[in-house]
Amino acid sequence: MTVSPASISRHLALVGMCALALAACGPKPPLRVMACDAAPAAPVRMAEDGQSTTATLSVLTYNLEGLGWPARKGRAAELKEIGERLSAMREAGTGPDVILFQEMFSGAAKRAVAASGYPAIAPGPRRTTQPYIADLDKMAGKAKPLKGELGIKLVGGGLAIASRYPIVGSALDAYGRRACAGLDCLSNKGVMLARITMPGIPAPIDIYNTHMNSRGASGVSAARDGEAHARQAIAASLFIARTQDITAPLIFGGDFNMRHSEDRWAGFSEYHPLTLVHEVCVDPKSGCEVKMSWDGDAPWMDTQDLQFFADGEKLTVRPVRVEALFDGGASGPQLSDHDGFLVTYELRWPVGMATTSVCRGD
Repeated sequence: MTVSPASISRHLALVGMCALALAACGPKPPLRVMACDAAPAAPVRMAEDGQSTTATLSVLTYNLEGLGWPARKGRAAELKEIGERLSAMREAGTGPDVILFQEMFSGAAKRAVAASGYPAIAPGPRRTTQPYIADLDKMAGKAKPLKGELGIKLVGGGLAIASRYPIVGSALDAYGRRACAGLDCLSNKGVMLARITMPGIPAPIDIYNTHMNSRGASGVSAARDGEAHARQAIAASLFIARTQDITAPLIFGGDFNMRHSEDRWAGFSEYHPLTLVHEVCVDPKSGCEVKMSWDGDAPWMDTQDLQFFADGEKLTVRPVRVEALFDGGASGPQLSDHDGFLVTYELRWPVGMATTSVCRGD
């Protein structure tokens, strides 16, 4: 009996998808709740003008490369080291205040996030999380089942937010099966919010995390993965509009998969009128210290890992330092196919502004 190449391809695809499904049956994503009275003191100080009070908040976005077998293998040792290094930094007082994780799929990746030791951890969309808007039109063209477009999700979205301060509110949304393309459809990618509170700060801080559809790695045409990315940009914008506290500053980070794509940038920017950290810090007059290597006048085009921000009604926010983490230099060895992108923000508010007790919901 002759077996056709198409039949072999279907068989191999089925074997791979079954393996991914088995890999998904690992530990649950880590979840930790921190009491407000356990929060550490925030670094509050009087500004030089005598009219304002300031504090700093450092936020790391880090794609762990935590894909399970057969997509990746041999990652357990590096993921274990990520957790150990983040834990050591946290205990030494040099770790980020908040970490936005992506690709937390495998059991080893979930254990790494838990091992970081952060007292507050919120996971993102699970495999069964349904999109808030599920009645989108079908994607243009035919679905590609052998490229992962099966209409089912094998794993969750791989997102988590870890914080040294209490997470007093959270929300999440999945992009759904009609807002994904190619192999990305096997995971339930989406967007999430963690609202944190810092002692002495007069408003919470809304922090968002996402991982958007890949380009070539999706295995389908640029037109199809581009449409998925555009739909996700709209969904993330609507999610922020539904969940944002307008009194609070907003920070939005993650793996946006827009590197070297003018089209993706144009589509994303239409729906997200936020300020890009790179665009501020590339200006020598901005007062933002750049402690990493940037090439050219538009370094944001050379990376997938980005952070955006916006002021709240009570607090303003601006980046004051950017640096790489685990990039193979002084910050530590490369432990993923992404470097960590660490941004330190200054929060500022008028002297004497009353502090709202977010924990009591006042």
